[in-house]
Amino acid sequence: MKRIILTTVGITFLLTNFLFAQEIPQKEVSLTVYNQNFGLVKDIRYLNLKKGVNIIRFIDVAREIDATSVSFKSLRDPESCLITEQNFEYDLISRDKLLEKYLDKEIILERTEGQQENTYDKWATLGKGSQQHKEIIPKRTRVKGILLSTQGGILVKIGNELCLNPEGRIILPALPEGLITKPTLVWELENEKPGGHTVEVTYLTRGINWKADYVSIVDKDDKKIDLNGWVTIDNKSGATYKNAGLKLIAGEVHRVEERQKDRRGEMLYAKSGISAPQFEEKSFFEYHLYTLQRKTTLKDNQTKQISLFTADNVPVKKLFTYDGAIYRGPWSSSEKEPCNKKVAVSLNFENKKDYGLGIPLPKGKVRVYKKDSDGSLEFVGEDEIDHTPKDEKVKVFLGNAFDIVGERKCTEHKKISSDTYQNVYEITLSNHKNEDVVVTIIEHFYGDWQILSESQKHTKKDAFTIEYSVSVPKDGKSTVTYAALYKW
Repeated sequence: MKRIILTTVGITFLLTNFLFAQEIPQKEVSLTVYNQNFGLVKDIRYLNLKKGVNIIRFIDVAREIDATSVSFKSLRDPESCLITEQNFEYDLISRDKLLEKYLDKEIILERTEGQQENTYDKWATLGKGSQQHKEIIPKRTRVKGILLSTQGGILVKIGNELCLNPEGRIILPALPEGLITKPTLVWELENEKPGGHTVEVTYLTRGINWKADYVSIVDKDDKKIDLNGWVTIDNKSGATYKNAGLKLIAGEVHRVEERQKDRRGEMLYAKSGISAPQFEEKSFFEYHLYTLQRKTTLKDNQTKQISLFTADNVPVKKLFTYDGAIYRGPWSSSEKEPCNKKVAVSLNFENKKDYGLGIPLPKGKVRVYKKDSDGSLEFVGEDEIDHTPKDEKVKVFLGNAFDIVGERKCTEHKKISSDTYQNVYEITLSNHKNEDVVVTIIEHFYGDWQILSESQKHTKKDAFTIEYSVSVPKDGKSTVTYAALYKW
């Protein structure tokens, strides 16, 4: 008899000697993963079909499948083999569900009571024939009872007694109907040509995501970096994809659904020693497609990293920027107004083929390291970049400079009329480093504005932003002043 054995201690259970659905082995599987927590699965299998109506149980599909997205196609004869009805069964077997099916029904409790001696013949070595062997084993007894409740514990009626959480293993006579061990698609197929059919099943699934991660090592002069790109795939779709073809889509694909929680993990990435690219990149619609040039296996509940590219000696520029205004608007300006004193530092590089790059960079986190004098790598900052086409600039913000300090204050504030103000600003940069630096000062404007005077020429970045590029000597200071007229 097929039996199910459970233990009342913990939540483990053992299923023995049954198959709920016939296995239909995969011939081939491929997976396209989108960086929006979903994927497209293409599953090719072989079915032996009779003429007329066939009921097929298609197991090993993803637990997070979107059942409304399933597409079925017979590669032998698409027109004569069609699905007329589909059901997705996902009521997976568990200890609690098994017990709920046996409420008010008879179960068996197997208990250990003392020990007993077991004697049997054992073949001896050196040609001495068989010898009797004795061992002490647990003595087990079985009693029958009626399962009354599973709420807050197990309540079993044994004879005229009610037993709460009785000792022993619970043995169920058989697997209840309606429970399955794996998510299953059940199809009703109408087939005109009997025999073997190779079929392709395509569906979307949630719970699988990918992202790009970048590891860069900056040289001692902060002028070049070694950049390594990694692909990180997090599979929580509820299925394992063995020896699968893998493609990745980078871009923002519109979907009509609620946002799913992002369950990506954090990993540590090493410098890649792979020189040949593993992914082939190409444009696809308005996105970019990365195809892995080999097969790989993605296990359920697994995070996998694959090298995307390696680029050495990429030229970078270290930039210092100072944006000192906290409260923006001339009406609140005064000498006592607080300012931001932090000077930001970033590394900028260009995504060019001449630098070993020139491929579309998927959005992701960039971690930057630098070697200490003893040769060990130290972490110096990280930032997240957006999707970056080839030949575009990449800016990686790393933090604030320790030895460069800014100060911004309004030295004059005049109200010319009800809608017109005139301010004079003084911005001072102090450099405590042992080398000269260049700092970009950023100033913001509102309404109709006009620069009346300034200590050095500015660069207009847009309708409401100007910049000053200021050289600051080592252990020295530099000051910029300007007067502006504002009108609302």
